[in-house]
Amino acid sequence: MFELRPVEPADAAAVLAFERANRDYFAASISDRGDAFFAHFDEGWATVLALHKAGSCRFHVLVAENGEVVGRFNLLDVEGDTADVGYRLAEHVAGRGVATGTVRELCRRAADVYDLRVLNACAADANVASQRVLIKAGFVVTGPARPEDMNGKPGKWFRRTLAP
Repeated sequence: MFELRPVEPADAAAVLAFERANRDYFAASISDRGDAFFAHFDEGWATVLALHKAGSCRFHVLVAENGEVVGRFNLLDVEGDTADVGYRLAEHVAGRGVATGTVRELCRRAADVYDLRVLNACAADANVASQRVLIKAGFVVTGPARPEDMNGKPGKWFRRTLAP
């Protein structure tokens, strides 16, 4: 069983452990965060908390029963009733429908809690699993991503319109 909840200041160590444990796994399908992310994690975490508090982004962690952070599911660049979705799921829980279920829950929360109506997401062409998650969660392809959207990798944009 997992719980999706907004980030809290006390999540820093668990989030860092999650990012370190899954760095190679993530780098195989999405851009690596780079050494600076880990070297300056505290500064980055302070920025995450500030953006969340301001409402310009809505950051969430997916937490297992034992308290381990197994995912990050975020609403980024919130503007009006629109936001971008971004997520990462730990390798040891991938492939079991957890990402799809959690993206669906994030969409519900986006509408019911944050009053959002349009969600966009971008996924690399090589990241077929992420594209499948988005489609199963009700997103549709809207077009190709620009090279700068995916750090030079080919990809697609997806959109989901949420019920009012």
